Amino acid sequence: PAPAAPPPAEGELVGRGRQKGAPGPYSISAGFQQVKLGERGGRRRDFHDAGVNTRQAMEHVKESKSGTSGSPIQLTANFFRILSRPQWVLYQYHVDFKPPMESRRLRSALLFQHEEALGSARSFDGALLFLPHRLHGKETVLHSKTRNGEKVQITVTLTNELPPTSPVCIQFYNIIFRRQVFQILNMQQIGRNYYNPSDPLNIPQHRLTIWPGYTTTILQYESSIMLCTDVSHKVLRSETVLDFMANLRQRSGNQRFPEICTKELVGLIVLTKYNNKTYRIDDIAWDHTPNNTFKRGDADISFKNYYKTQYGLDITDGNQVLLVSHVKRMGPAGAAPPGPAMLIPELCYLTGLTDKMRADFNIMKDLSNHTRLTPEQREGRLNRFVTNIQKWVMIKLDKWGLNFDKQLLNLTGRVLPGERIFQGSRSYEYNPWAADWSKEMRGVPLISSPPLNNWLVFYTRRNGNEAQSLLQTLSKVSGPLGIRIQRAVMIEYEDHQESLLRALQHNVGPQTQMVVVVLPSNRKDKYDSIKKYLCVDCPTPSQCMVSRTLSRPQTLMTVATKIALQMACKMGGELWSVEIPLKQLMIVGIDCYHDATAGKRSIGALVASLNQGMSRWFSKCVLQHKGQEIMDGLKMALSAALKDYLKFNNCLPSRIIVYRDGVGDGQLHSPLFGLVGEFTLQKNISKLSVVVVKKRISSRFFAHINGKVSNPPPGTIVDSEVTRPEWYDFYIVSQSVRSGSVSPTHYNVVYDTSGLKPDHMQRLTYKLCHMYYNWQGIIRVPAPCQYAHKLAFLVGQSIHREPNVQLDDFLFYL
Repeated sequence: PAPAAPPPAEGELVGRGRQKGAPGPYSISAGFQQVKLGERGGRRRDFHDAGVNTRQAMEHVKESKSGTSGSPIQLTANFFRILSRPQWVLYQYHVDFKPPMESRRLRSALLFQHEEALGSARSFDGALLFLPHRLHGKETVLHSKTRNGEKVQITVTLTNELPPTSPVCIQFYNIIFRRQVFQILNMQQIGRNYYNPSDPLNIPQHRLTIWPGYTTTILQYESSIMLCTDVSHKVLRSETVLDFMANLRQRSGNQRFPEICTKELVGLIVLTKYNNKTYRIDDIAWDHTPNNTFKRGDADISFKNYYKTQYGLDITDGNQVLLVSHVKRMGPAGAAPPGPAMLIPELCYLTGLTDKMRADFNIMKDLSNHTRLTPEQREGRLNRFVTNIQKWVMIKLDKWGLNFDKQLLNLTGRVLPGERIFQGSRSYEYNPWAADWSKEMRGVPLISSPPLNNWLVFYTRRNGNEAQSLLQTLSKVSGPLGIRIQRAVMIEYEDHQESLLRALQHNVGPQTQMVVVVLPSNRKDKYDSIKKYLCVDCPTPSQCMVSRTLSRPQTLMTVATKIALQMACKMGGELWSVEIPLKQLMIVGIDCYHDATAGKRSIGALVASLNQGMSRWFSKCVLQHKGQEIMDGLKMALSAALKDYLKFNNCLPSRIIVYRDGVGDGQLHSPLFGLVGEFTLQKNISKLSVVVVKKRISSRFFAHINGKVSNPPPGTIVDSEVTRPEWYDFYIVSQSVRSGSVSPTHYNVVYDTSGLKPDHMQRLTYKLCHMYYNWQGIIRVPAPCQYAHKLAFLVGQSIHREPNVQLDDFLFYL
């Protein structure tokens, strides 16, 4: 790339104001899609969905969307009400300069010479001025002078009066809040959230630092505008990108270094401590060093001198290559966008964790000691935050009419009764607080399991003992579960990929029911080659395990039980079920995975239920190449699922409920929902619901039980106060966690012609969280979502191709 400017210095001018004639990023129109305030910082996606009112189209929830079953429970939530003045209005003005002024900073300086006319509370982004009070006339003319004596006429024209609930006003609340609060509390913005660099938690043994921080969003909820705030942590590494590159060069050698370095670094987020900004590494400029120059004003300056004069930083390594980051930022009106930012590896610190770090038990344990807060600690920290706001920032916010409740929001939730688990001819209840029935299911035969007569076990000479003890333990645990297992054929292979692949090709045939592979280590390439061959070329269910998991005698029974259950599922066995009262119902789960290695293509997975007990599933994967529409693929997958359902039940389902996971903010308009509706109508299925499932949310709930702050019990439902008035939505806390605070899951029913009562929709959703066969307990999302996630992940990570159709009816990806 051509030499481009380094990142802008703090306070250095980046964007230029636009004049009235230039359609800039300041257009505000009634349709909320166009709302853009002059806030740079990528915060806009919080508001994308604010204009989407999906509830108005559903007659049956217009009056009420609350359920009724379960017992009431008193909760607090991480929300603080905004106590705004009843007549409060935000006034929006357009500001015009004569002669036109190019520099945004200069315009602000000229406008703010008139403090007595405008007042001290004001927000100006170069073209739009917001005030909490109305100026006398509709048009106000002011006169200023520049430093060199040039006279400037400023015309301030009233263009809009915004009530507190208008989307623009709420977006403005967020901007003012973040600007005022975090500036005064000396917190730094990194990405979307704010962190406190002056209160770091150091973990020196892993060269990691954690900055504590907060996420905040102000939105209109059921009955009032509230601030939702949660604790957040940013993990920073104390190694620079230059250190990282040096280590990499040592390990990989000079020849492979550029290729490996690009693979490792591109896509990572780095922090530059001199201005506390984060950048994504998009490329590496191998032909640039700090001695290269770029244009600054009219003169050329080298990167080395720039950092010395601007920040007082000395660059020690003059030969390091530069990093490229495509920063989204505003250039002057009508001009070409500014070039990418060039970064110096020596001044960039890595953020986040590598996969290797995530796999390191000790690192993760030490990290979670600092970041995994108990409900009591979390509540305490949120209360402290709001106390600090009241103490330091309130005077500033008060001018804008922003005033907060001092307490966390109190609300009433409901706890659904525990489900009965049906297994074989028996049924049992489980401990509702533990949300787990691994003890209860021991020794109880499964609903059904095909006999395993023809199967192979592959192992290396070194792992012969582990393979033998696995076989013995499997035959011990399988009897009581009602799984009939014949003796396996044992096949030894040499410890390298080609040998294993050859052994599979020579021994696996059409009559093979199951392949078990004991791997000496968890090397990804070996695992991938097994899965690729057995999912695409020679479709056979398979089970891989690392020998280390089989080497501990004390855990072998538990491990073997899990493996026996997984093998039974992969061959079409059914483990347990819960009571689902709706007849002729098909549940569909959809999730997507973005495969970075295969040129950023998306993988969509669709998993659909085939029977009344939700114990048999149809699975299909759709690979979407660049420029292709994933909807078409999903439409075909749904068509195949309906065919399979018909074959299984001799009829089509009378209602379909689709749970769609992985929808980001701003995608509620997704054409998928209309498409599914149109498709089901063609098949004469008139009862359809589409539910968007969201796990990455900031809402948290706390129960107060016996005078102690604790997590709400599994089955807790919240469908009032903190839900959104324009949506048919609810929260469920379905799983139980051993440490830290539990995260609720947010469900938003965006399309519904089924007429199911809210109570039935909530209870059905909770029942489906019991049906994931890879875990003997309740999980965070409905089972089909988790199945779809597992399938998309396996294809995206290991196979990169569509699995063979012969595996469609099996949970081969568990």
